[in-house]
Amino acid sequence: MAKFELKLPKMGESVAEATITNWLKNVGETIEMDEAVLEIATDKVDSEVPSEVSGTLTEILFNVDDVVQVGQTIAIIETEGGAVAATPVAEVVSAPVAAVEKAVEEAKETVSSADFSGSDKFFSPLVKNIAKEEGISLAELESITGSGKDGRVNKEDILNYIKNRGSQPAAVAAVPSTPIATVKEAPKAAPVSVNGGDEIVEMDRMRKLISGYMVASVQTSAHVQSFIEVDVTNIVKWRDKHKAAFEKREGEKLTFTPIMMEAVAKALKDFPGMNISVDGDFIIKRKNINLGMAAALPNGNLIVPVIKNADQLNLVGMAKAVNDLGSRAKAGKLKPDDTQGGTYTVTNVGTFGSVFGTPIINQPQVGILALGAIRKVPAVIETPEGDFIGIRQKMFLSHSYDHRVVDGALGGSFVKRVADYLEAFDVNRDV
Repeated sequence: MAKFELKLPKMGESVAEATITNWLKNVGETIEMDEAVLEIATDKVDSEVPSEVSGTLTEILFNVDDVVQVGQTIAIIETEGGAVAATPVAEVVSAPVAAVEKAVEEAKETVSSADFSGSDKFFSPLVKNIAKEEGISLAELESITGSGKDGRVNKEDILNYIKNRGSQPAAVAAVPSTPIATVKEAPKAAPVSVNGGDEIVEMDRMRKLISGYMVASVQTSAHVQSFIEVDVTNIVKWRDKHKAAFEKREGEKLTFTPIMMEAVAKALKDFPGMNISVDGDFIIKRKNINLGMAAALPNGNLIVPVIKNADQLNLVGMAKAVNDLGSRAKAGKLKPDDTQGGTYTVTNVGTFGSVFGTPIINQPQVGILALGAIRKVPAVIETPEGDFIGIRQKMFLSHSYDHRVVDGALGGSFVKRVADYLEAFDVNRDV
C-alpha cells in the first residue's frame, strides 16, 4: 500500500489560496482517478479538485471553510500496488499531518474569537486569518494602508504592520473601541420592516463578494456615462445570412456578441487610454487587450470571464471564445485563471430587453460598455435624392468610465469609435 498526498493545485498566476466549501468524499470512501474529491472557492470562481490517483480516502486534513494555500496537502489517499511511489510521501506524511492538524485546531480557536464580517472593506481569507492569529482588531485592520488592487490589504501589508506594530504600541492602544463599534453598528440598526409572511434568506458566498465589489467600485471611481445610438441594420442582415452556414461549419452559434467584442477591441487599440488601470496615484497602461465578458449565472449571480488578447482574434476565434466562456460559466466549469487579467469589460444588458444601462466599473479597470437591445425603429435615412423615413435596426451603447482618469473627450470618443466600427461593418466580408 502507498500513500498519496492530494495537494491544492495551482489555479492561476494570481490565485494563492482557496476556501474549502464542500467535501464530496468522506474518509473510507473509494476514489477513482480524476474523480472530484472536494469543492473549493476563490474570490471569483468555484471549482472542484479531482484526485490524481485511484484509492481510498484515509485522511482529511482541512475542514469546510478552512483556507488552504496552493501546494498544501489537503488529504491523504491510500493506493494499492506500486503505482504511486510511497517513499517521498512516507517520509513526510506523519509530521506534516500532525503539524497541519495542530494548525487547524489553533486556527479554530482563533477564528472563534474574532469576526471581521462587520467591515465594509474586503479582506481576503488569508489576511483575516493572519489578523485573527495576531490578535489584530477590526479597527486596526481597517487602519492599515493597503498596496494591493483597489487599495486592498495583502499579505505583505499586514505582515509589515505586524513587524512595526511593536514600535507603536501607543498608537494601537489609542484606537477607541466604542466609537468604532458605534459606526459599524449604525448600518445594521437601519429599520427593516419584516412581516409575518416574509422570508429572510442569507446571501450566498458569491453574492456577498459581488455586493462588496459593487459598493467598493462606486466608492472608488467617479462614474460618468456616455450614450450613443448605433444603426446595426447591416450587421443584423449579415448575421441572418451567415449564421446557419457558420453553425454547420464551426459547430458554434454566431451571436451578435463576438461582432460587438471585435469592434470594442479595435477601438481600444485606437484609444489605449481606455485600456488602463488605476493603482493609487499611478496609472498602469496595459499592454494586452483582455476583454471581460459579464455573464449571468443560472442562480442569478454574475461572473466576468476574460477573453485574453482579444485584439488578436478573428471573428471565428472571437465567437469560439465567447461561446466557450459563456457555456463554461453557466455550467460552473470556469477555472480561476479564466476570470483574471481583464483590462476592459463588456456587458450585454440587451439580453434581458434593456435598451441601455449604467453599468458599474469592474475595478481596477476604468471603463465598461453595456450593449442594449437591438430594436426596429423608424429612422431618418439620408440619400442623394433627399431624406426619408425607414425602418432600421438600432441599439444603444452605454459607456461608464472613471472620471478620475478619463475625461469626457476620451470617454465619448471611444464609444463613438465603437459605434463607427459597427455602422461601417462590411456586409461582404466572409466568416
